[in-house]
Amino acid sequence: MTKHFPGGGPQKDGEDPHFPYGREQVYPGCKFEEHLAPFRDTINAGTSAIMPYYGMPIGLSRNGEAIEEVGFGFNLQIITGLLREELSYGGVVCTDFGLLHDSHVFGMTLPARAWGVEHLSAEERMIKVIEAGCDQFGGESCPEILVELVRSGRIATERVDESVRRLLRVKFELSLFEDRYVDEDAAEVLVGNASFREEGLKAQSRSVVVLKSSKGIFPVQASTRVYLEGMSPEAMRSSASVVPTPEEADLAIVRLDAPFESRNDLFLEAMFPAGSLEFDQAVVTHLEKLAAHVPVVLVVNLDRPAILTPLEPHCSAIMATFGVSDEALTRVLTGNTVPEGRLPFELPRSTQAVLEAHSDVPGGSADPLYPYGHGHGLAGLDGVKS
Repeated sequence: MTKHFPGGGPQKDGEDPHFPYGREQVYPGCKFEEHLAPFRDTINAGTSAIMPYYGMPIGLSRNGEAIEEVGFGFNLQIITGLLREELSYGGVVCTDFGLLHDSHVFGMTLPARAWGVEHLSAEERMIKVIEAGCDQFGGESCPEILVELVRSGRIATERVDESVRRLLRVKFELSLFEDRYVDEDAAEVLVGNASFREEGLKAQSRSVVVLKSSKGIFPVQASTRVYLEGMSPEAMRSSASVVPTPEEADLAIVRLDAPFESRNDLFLEAMFPAGSLEFDQAVVTHLEKLAAHVPVVLVVNLDRPAILTPLEPHCSAIMATFGVSDEALTRVLTGNTVPEGRLPFELPRSTQAVLEAHSDVPGGSADPLYPYGHGHGLAGLDGVKS
């Protein structure tokens, strides 16, 4: 399943459309067509399912026609007009979860992502989704509504048959009717075997992006006295001498997550880091004090971009990771794996630069600290094994 059509980046103020405050999707840079590029490629490659995004396009026009300001899953112009007719996609369209009903989980609520059609009933929302051209409802369990709509004639049986054919085609192509069961013995042997885990560690290590590196910092050796923060000592004990204080160390390695503002009023909200991209001043001050004793290697997990400008002067090296384990990172720090990663997005120099940029334009902030594609790779580390 390819998602989320027609591109899920350009939200107003950078918010997330799972939540009411992030429902508006805007195109101030007039770059809507650029966001279609990966979908054109996946359709040509034969993707079997596509999921529309939650976002509600605001002020968008194509070919002189204003696009209805409703969530993409409800949008006839986007699903049928663009995806099916213009891009010639004939596969399954499955909505993102919870377009019809509010979700109530663990004592928390998440409003239905019925952006632009909040005033419609669940029945009316279902009709609009089906008429838009979708085949399957994600995260809903209300077939009785569809049955009643068909019985009452508000949805034609022929329209349901169209979606049934698309869904059955995928199942037949996968031979699910001929051989539907997993071979449990084979699964025990295959899943998580040592060879696969090793390939996973290699991929993680290679993905590390070296943003900055001072000469002589790497590689970490067995005799190097290392002070660690945010990293398991066990991961480095066999590769270096782990010490308890920075005053005893030759090198400090600090792992941090990208900054975010904690939110937990709605279900799922805590799982979607949001808000400012700037680190607290306390983090900056801490690194400054640390750097007064020992060279600092900063490793930032970029599940979202971060503003590293205030931290950069205090760091002898900076690395970006994307969910890399301590074990995989150690391979890079010790020179056993070449880091080949390049930034998949730019790291802005300031919040002001972010506010002045257009949300639908890739990159685009003024004078970024590290531009899209940045990464020193092999040249960024001394003594790594090629």
